[in-house]
Amino acid sequence: MTGRVLKLAAGLALMLGATPAMAKGELHIYNWGDYTNPKLIEKFEKLYDVKVTVDDYDSNETMLAKVRAGNTGYDIVVPSDYTVKIMIADGMLAETKPNTMSNFKNMIPRFVNVYWDEGRNYTVPWQYGITTYAVNTDKYKGPADSISLLFAPPPELKGRINMLEDMNSVIHAAERFVGVPRCSADKADLKKVNDALMAAKPFWRTISYDTSTKMASGDVDVTQTWNGMGHRMRVANPAVRFVFTKEVMEAFMDNVAVLKDAKNIENAKLFQNFMMEPENAALASEFAGYDNGITGSHKFLPEEFANAPEINPPASATTEFVPPCPPAVVETYNKIWTNLLK
Repeated sequence: MTGRVLKLAAGLALMLGATPAMAKGELHIYNWGDYTNPKLIEKFEKLYDVKVTVDDYDSNETMLAKVRAGNTGYDIVVPSDYTVKIMIADGMLAETKPNTMSNFKNMIPRFVNVYWDEGRNYTVPWQYGITTYAVNTDKYKGPADSISLLFAPPPELKGRINMLEDMNSVIHAAERFVGVPRCSADKADLKKVNDALMAAKPFWRTISYDTSTKMASGDVDVTQTWNGMGHRMRVANPAVRFVFTKEVMEAFMDNVAVLKDAKNIENAKLFQNFMMEPENAALASEFAGYDNGITGSHKFLPEEFANAPEINPPASATTEFVPPCPPAVVETYNKIWTNLLK
């Protein structure tokens, strides 16, 4: 659709009482790196006559530290589920009421009453996915259906594994491996987790977020990663397979949130509503490689991606979102993680 037609459609929507279309001005977005489709931004700019800038970060913790420091100049951030919970509790986000916006009807119902934003008063979905691992089946032809491959690998994979440089994902994976509850404060449980991590460390070649480069270069044959990245890896190399484990898998959702001190809050609200339009959610997914939480978006996706095994888990797969752990547990996690990285 051309910009001219988009603006005409937006004008009609305004006359019909929908969200105001002609906004003008600026919008400043702070998002994960390599996660924002330029076509999506271009479409928003043409539709609303808003100049958009996008800067990127590499972790929730990096973003959170910057926001806590204040005066970021950003209007929108894209925190993961547990980080949204923290930011709402700490009064960092504007209560923009996405549940009253015209496109809210498109949100998949199971993503409305979520633990991090019950009823969706602050956020809308950006992308969601699963964290397990990917395997180069040209290099490793053995069984791969359990999280144990990361912690007790066969001889041919020892020293050929990359883990994410993400404390929560690594520790929660270890919890699944040893069979203890997530966020357990029990000292015996935490010792099992720590022992499993320290025992597995010699088997890991690297601990890095740069999963695709390490797999593509042949530096490793297995990497802990996300299903969207697994899809990108397979497109580049058909021998790569993303694994849905028999254990419960960690699910995540990144969300479009507006900072409480946003200077362009009305434009930020427009962007939230914009992202609940199926065609726009599809643009985000097509670029980033993950599914989204918007009904009807799949019909706008390329067939290969819409049917990709990485975003269509088998019926037997089970996932769970993991809320933030209690502060005392996080303190222990930090000690375990610091010791692991030595």
